Amino acid sequence: MNFFFVLNGKTIKQLTLIVVAAFFTAWFLYLESFIHIPTFSDKNDPKAIYKGEKDLALTFNIGWGDEKAEPILDILKKEKITTATFFLSGSWAERHPDLVNRIVKDGYEIGILGYNYIDYTDVKEEEIRKDLATAIEAFSKLNIKNIKHARAPTGHFDQKTLKVAERYGLTLVHWSVDSKDWTNPGVEIIVDNVSKAKKGDIILMHASDSAKQTADALPSILKELRKKGHKLITVSEMIVNADSSTKEIK
Repeated sequence: MNFFFVLNGKTIKQLTLIVVAAFFTAWFLYLESFIHIPTFSDKNDPKAIYKGEKDLALTFNIGWGDEKAEPILDILKKEKITTATFFLSGSWAERHPDLVNRIVKDGYEIGILGYNYIDYTDVKEEEIRKDLATAIEAFSKLNIKNIKHARAPTGHFDQKTLKVAERYGLTLVHWSVDSKDWTNPGVEIIVDNVSKAKKGDIILMHASDSAKQTADALPSILKELRKKGHKLITVSEMIVNADSSTKEIK
């Protein structure tokens, strides 16, 4: 038995409108994934930023060590990169005031990487407050004030971390692209990990002594990003005036 569907002009127009509407809805949802995405459980709760709307933010964590930070600063200066963001632990900053001063003098943005290397999800809220307060005091003694951003020392955080950060006027910043340079997987792998970055990504790298291959990988990383037409901006530049959507974190 054969079945035939007879469609009149009006029906065809209606179906066409449905298809077009579905297409644009899908396209909008696709584009939305590139928009600045903070992480929080309710629209009124504090946020953690891990992705922006456009360009790329190159960030470096420094928690310890005496050898790797300066070579990385030298490379950035040679490559005329002035918009990186450095997340420094307060204890490291206290021990390396000259390097901190150079980071500021070279025009880079500074964020707080706590004071001690502790997992904020494993400690009570009081301990997080104490760690951040100690870090803020350490930077204040170095005449670095009005820091706007922080990053959890181990990268792990929860709602209590977000609330404590907000009390200190800090926005927690995570990342969307991990170079994995701290695992020392090889220069080519580090370059490949970062070269996959797309518009809006926040890139995590390290300038601590444990990241032994970062300085060797950095020139090639910058070359690849330039080749793809990416522009590097600070975290502050990335998140200012950006729209946002939400994602639950517990």
